[in-house]
Amino acid sequence: MPKWLICVPLVIQWLALSLRHGSTTLPSCANPAITSGGLVGETKLEYFRGMGAVAHAATARHCGVPPEMFSQMPHVRAAMATAGIAFPVIAKPDLGMCGFGVRRVADEAALAAYFAAFPPGQAVVLQEYLPQEGEAGIFYARDPEQAQGRIIGLALRYFPRVTGDGRSTVGELVAADSRAQRVAGRADHDLAVDAARVPAHGEVVRLSTIGSTRVGGLYRDGERHITPALEAVVDTIARDMPHFYFGRFDVRFDTPQDLAAGRGLKIMEINGAGSEAIQAWDPDTGLLRAFRIIFAKQALLFAIAAANRRRGHRPIGLRELAHLHFMQQRLLDAYPPSN
Repeated sequence: MPKWLICVPLVIQWLALSLRHGSTTLPSCANPAITSGGLVGETKLEYFRGMGAVAHAATARHCGVPPEMFSQMPHVRAAMATAGIAFPVIAKPDLGMCGFGVRRVADEAALAAYFAAFPPGQAVVLQEYLPQEGEAGIFYARDPEQAQGRIIGLALRYFPRVTGDGRSTVGELVAADSRAQRVAGRADHDLAVDAARVPAHGEVVRLSTIGSTRVGGLYRDGERHITPALEAVVDTIARDMPHFYFGRFDVRFDTPQDLAAGRGLKIMEINGAGSEAIQAWDPDTGLLRAFRIIFAKQALLFAIAAANRRRGHRPIGLRELAHLHFMQQRLLDAYPPSN
């Protein structure tokens, strides 16, 4: 289905919830310490800077690079050393979404080229490269009037890949795979491997640093991995962040057993009120069930925001929300290609 068609019933429900609660922008106070509650326009460093010691220890090492530092590589090296990160690193926009502008950079020259292609006035986050193949989006929610939160969804994210036959090039394998085709011929994404290479028979070739569906990533519903142990770990992390009640933790893990136990998780990013319930995009999930998942997510979002409004927090105005949205969309088009 085209994205606009998927959005039609979601917009209708959003408007109905707005009438019920008396505010179109009510979800912007779901996470009062974050810009627009994380609906749009918030930065990655906003989440990271508000973390306590527990949440920070579970987060991948990182540092922020303001635009005035782009031409001062000695200062960038010092910031990386202070953060305990070294090449290769992940470079990403501080204000971004869906993997736009996220690149694995191998050395200082590649990082300087990334800075040179970046839109003016915008900061970059440098983050340690996490080699684990396991990646999950863990959706968390907590009623502000309750002591504990819960996991309301979990998606397993698989990177786009092809399997070699010993004869075809990577480019030919990509062209023959309907999902992998999304990674090729895009102005906003560079293929992360040599398209002319011929993989050995049975060799699995990962095509991208990021796992977004826009470049052929695959999402699977991972509800079976939600356990009391994982919920306890995620709840402890979320409650170590000020006024965080609703959002998704994107994490890396070593094994499914580690994920279920909440063991060794590394947070790459956090998304707030605007988070998609990406487990609904599992190809094996029927259309009606997918919409039920998303409708339930939106209804809960409004309910949590309404509870925060009763506690004295106020949603932002519609004009400000529109400004943040259009600013972010312009930046997505201006970022260097992801890889």
